[in-house]
Amino acid sequence: MIMRPLGLAVMALAFGVAPLAAQEQVKLGVLNDQSSLYSDLTGSGSVTAARFAVEDFGGEVLGKPIEIVTADHQNKPDVGSTIARRWIDQEGVTAIVDVPASSVAFAVQEVTRDAGVPFLISGAASSGLTGEACSPTTVHWTYDTYALAAGAARGVVQDGGKKWFFITQDNQFGHALEADISRFVKEAGGDVVGSVRHPLQTTDFSAYLLQAQAAGPDVVALANAGSDFTNALKQAAEFQLTQEGIRMVGTSVTINDIHSLGPKTAQGVQFAAPFYWDMTDETRAFSERFAEVEGKMPNHIHAGVYGVVKHYLEAVEKAGTTDGLKVVEAMKSMPINDFFTHDGSIRPDGRVLREFYLMSVKTPEQSTGDWDLVNVLSTIAPENAALPLSESKCPLVANKS
Repeated sequence: MIMRPLGLAVMALAFGVAPLAAQEQVKLGVLNDQSSLYSDLTGSGSVTAARFAVEDFGGEVLGKPIEIVTADHQNKPDVGSTIARRWIDQEGVTAIVDVPASSVAFAVQEVTRDAGVPFLISGAASSGLTGEACSPTTVHWTYDTYALAAGAARGVVQDGGKKWFFITQDNQFGHALEADISRFVKEAGGDVVGSVRHPLQTTDFSAYLLQAQAAGPDVVALANAGSDFTNALKQAAEFQLTQEGIRMVGTSVTINDIHSLGPKTAQGVQFAAPFYWDMTDETRAFSERFAEVEGKMPNHIHAGVYGVVKHYLEAVEKAGTTDGLKVVEAMKSMPINDFFTHDGSIRPDGRVLREFYLMSVKTPEQSTGDWDLVNVLSTIAPENAALPLSESKCPLVANKS
């Protein structure tokens, strides 16, 4: 956890004492995994990204200082919802940010819905957060399982990957990924030849990989994330699946995962993501600034935290209040423009529309540096990366199109 200017606020949270000025401040709660399998993907990096956004905005809004507090939800829905309630009811938090792990995000969304507090999601991916469970105060900012599925499935099937086998994390996130990708595989003319589910934080994937081999697929899709993804891919390399002509597809991959694995192990893996640090002068400038603090390049979750915090503060200024419903209404009325997103928008269901990219991990020979890790193969248009509103089950969507 980064303490710097946040230290006193975090200490106050640790002892259950709210700062006396809390009700006079705009206070953002960055809630994520700081000690487990998603900590490298979110963790202190998300806090740093939020701090940058506050600094770049000017440090205050509506004449009030902006404060950031943070906590570890431990990937437990009950822990996450308890922290969210305490933050809102006792400590004056005006918006909750990040929240990886879809199971935790669904629990926190119920708290923020009841309290009328903005829930600014960057880390969680389940498309159901803007589906039947959608909330008028939720903005699903960075990515979701539908976008990951659209990017990973269409291009791979068209390139000859017809028969798919899933190794799936046994939670809401993994189930949503498998369901969304299976739909795209079948629509593109492919077939799902089998699947197997594994517990969170699995270390031995040998039995699952043997089942995948036995099914004779063209593609093994890893519908998991964090250390589960990296452990599965390492063992797939040991089993020499790619040498048998099987294509490995990551369905929720960050640059941190690829850096951890290295090009030798991860080369050729295809995945979809909305951001890569080395795309433009603007993404490189943000990423180098981030790396000076965190010692690594940012992923799309970190970039998303920066973007959603900045957009939220701009909306508070426009609305002239921190009232949650009014602020989210202002967020939806404003175009999104930053180093990450150009001319993006927020739909009535809370889903952000932006481009996604199909990427492939470079070979060791192609990589020219420690973080020079992927090639961008194609661009996925915003309208093709989001579930059509005509198919939405969100009750907020009155006029579907």
